[in-house]
Amino acid sequence: MNTPPRILIVDDEPYNVDYLQQELSERGFELIAASNGKEALEKIRAESPDLVLLDIMMPVMDGFAALEQVKADAATRDIPVIVISASNDLKSVVKGIQNGAEDYLPKPFEPVILHARITASLERKRLRDQEQLYLQSLEKELEIARDIQAQFLPDELPQVPGWEIAAYFKAAKFVAGDYYDAFTLPDGNLVFMVGDVCGKGVGAALFMTLFRSLLRASSSNLLAEENAPGSIPPAERIKGAVSIANRYIASTHQKAVIFSTLFIALLDVKSGTLAYINAGNEPAIIIDKDGQVRDKLMTTGPVVGALPFTLHQVKEIHLNGDETILAFTDGIPDAQNAAGEFFGKDRLLTLLSQDDTPSGLLEKIVAALSAFISEADQFDDITLMAIKRNGA
Repeated sequence: MNTPPRILIVDDEPYNVDYLQQELSERGFELIAASNGKEALEKIRAESPDLVLLDIMMPVMDGFAALEQVKADAATRDIPVIVISASNDLKSVVKGIQNGAEDYLPKPFEPVILHARITASLERKRLRDQEQLYLQSLEKELEIARDIQAQFLPDELPQVPGWEIAAYFKAAKFVAGDYYDAFTLPDGNLVFMVGDVCGKGVGAALFMTLFRSLLRASSSNLLAEENAPGSIPPAERIKGAVSIANRYIASTHQKAVIFSTLFIALLDVKSGTLAYINAGNEPAIIIDKDGQVRDKLMTTGPVVGALPFTLHQVKEIHLNGDETILAFTDGIPDAQNAAGEFFGKDRLLTLLSQDDTPSGLLEKIVAALSAFISEADQFDDITLMAIKRNGA
């Protein structure tokens, strides 16, 4: 059984209260009364009425003061208020509407207008309540999606003797299109990646899980020592892993027109040799022991997932002692502040210094990025990974 709408009548004139109670009780409403603004606030907070009929001129606290407090409180601001005023007092009506009232009723009351405006206000509240319930349900579903998506990112980064690894990830919305991963192979060598699926929202997030899972699976199978004879060089092994993911997504999900930028690398942790593919991602940066940019690992092929038979070139570079590789997605240079300015790559480069640990470097970048964005909305997902070789 539906509960009848509860209406609070606020008026210091007993005659007006009696009249409204008589008119409205016949329609099955549950009625409450208050004789001034202070009493009305107490009953609004205690009983959460569905509608308030609020007189303007009252002792103790007038209608304007009560209306202001109702609309300033997050717990009560969505309760519709109809101000009651003499038909010749237009200024009070205008002020009430400006202060947040949904409608007004002139005195003396005309029954048809009274019921029409009450019905309209209650219907708007019903629709607003339904919308809030839907949004709450949607928010809960998105929270579940965010928790599930988080399971597709590493719980912890691998510990590799002689190397330090750090990563940072922050979604722009509830779910993200960015991803990253880092894991060791049976031979002790390290595979790591950062990527960014095109688009925003739930669609990108769903495909993010597919890209990351495919790349993890294909990398683990093709690059693992027991499945990859020593005669197969790292370049061919990493090319095969990306090729499998690319061909599957482009062939199976061609209607979705989905793709991902990707930086993926296989690091020989003993020699420091890095075999990598940059599929349309931001260039990874090699930072030397003096904190200077020694090299930028530019694009070696197109994005992953667009065309089934795309060839990705593999390149190699050697990391010396105390050198760091910094990989990131475009959410860093493309971040904008309230003035519409971009963070840019130049600001990023100014943050590099010789004493940075991977975690310290990322903390410094994130702090500068947060200060730059400030009150503006985060436009895109932010993903960074830094890996440093310690010693000679």
